[in-house]
Amino acid sequence: MTAVAEPVAETRSAGRVDLLRFATAGSVDDGKSTLIGRLLYDTKSLFEDQLEAVEAVSAARGDEYTNLALLTDGLRAEREQGITIDVAYRYFATPRRKFIIADTPGHIQYTRNMVTGASTADLALVLVDARKGIVEQSRRHAFLCSLLRVPHLVLCVNKMDLVDFDQAVYDRIVDEFTSFAAKLDITDLAIIPISALNGDNIATRSANMPWYEGPSLLHHLEHVHIASDRNLVDVRFPVQYVIRPQSTTVTDYRGYAGQVASGILKPGDEVMVLPSGLTTRIAGIDTADGPVAEAFPPMSVTVRLEDEIDVSRGDMICRPHNAPTPAQDIEALVCWMDDKPLTVGAKYTVKHTTRTARAIVKGLQYRLDVNTLHRDETAAQLGLNDIGRIRLRTTVPLMADEYRRNRTTGGFIIIDEASNRTVAAGMIIEAA
Repeated sequence: MTAVAEPVAETRSAGRVDLLRFATAGSVDDGKSTLIGRLLYDTKSLFEDQLEAVEAVSAARGDEYTNLALLTDGLRAEREQGITIDVAYRYFATPRRKFIIADTPGHIQYTRNMVTGASTADLALVLVDARKGIVEQSRRHAFLCSLLRVPHLVLCVNKMDLVDFDQAVYDRIVDEFTSFAAKLDITDLAIIPISALNGDNIATRSANMPWYEGPSLLHHLEHVHIASDRNLVDVRFPVQYVIRPQSTTVTDYRGYAGQVASGILKPGDEVMVLPSGLTTRIAGIDTADGPVAEAFPPMSVTVRLEDEIDVSRGDMICRPHNAPTPAQDIEALVCWMDDKPLTVGAKYTVKHTTRTARAIVKGLQYRLDVNTLHRDETAAQLGLNDIGRIRLRTTVPLMADEYRRNRTTGGFIIIDEASNRTVAAGMIIEAA
């Protein structure tokens, strides 16, 4: 298999190449899949057979151009309908940075898929059709990105070629969106006019829009600063699995495996294990490639402790003087993802980091209108795709932080006990 061009090499010798996770969002037919296809094409991340297959399918469909959206719409139903249903993940790299893209659906009934894709993103691209302007799904997805604390948001005003690259159209959309965004908790907002189909302002600046003085989309993605977005709290290490090799040659190994949620772990550090509150020190940190001198997000490692204390799945390793308070009363914003509505008094299973607990809904404080941000305090339930603030009481304590401080230890999912379906994604506001 030969590539269209040589893969982009990692030329930065000093330090490792950064990884940026970003998600696409927006309404149906705003061009999310086409944009990703264009990024893959312009960064020479496609193989010849991939491009040939897309060209063949495009011709069979009667398209007069190579439909780059087909690179991400992998399900048969997606290609037949010309829409994105599931979250598609794609990877590419430039000399400056590696990227993981989550292409999320635009249909309102697939909002839960969009939440899944954006939950781990460092940056979100919200696309709008220049002809249609800001629509309900544009606001919904921008609001969800704000709730999910995605640190960086880029509004891509797409299909500028269909409005003759008119600056007045762009300025009108910018004014409308910035007015809406002022009501949200968005720390970094960039707005870029593009044509994903033709490549205008994607990898390079477009000559068709001389009035735009900002960077191309790829330049912005390569240079957006993400290092300071993480580690807003000290060490958080949820224990996923206890490793005790059943081997005659290894008889005294006991390690605790998991993914570092925040902070930096080093051998010799004093740590506390919750909920027991026992303290010890780190004896060593192991990976699949051998021991390491330190561990940081999002590394998956095995931590060995100096003392043989009781540690099991669901426990949390942290600093003794900067530990989350085990909490059973949770105030949270939730995005409801099930056809069966949430009601006060209903019982569910809550999955928080590696810990699972049963919970009851003690109260529904309000339901949010994503268009006006109005709080309906008379709401008695949350329906599919509704967002609201609820109170939960769990049967066992959760080692939780506020979501604004740590997206991993501040987030959770709600599972229906009868069907085992994930029915909601939650963001902790307060835990006690």
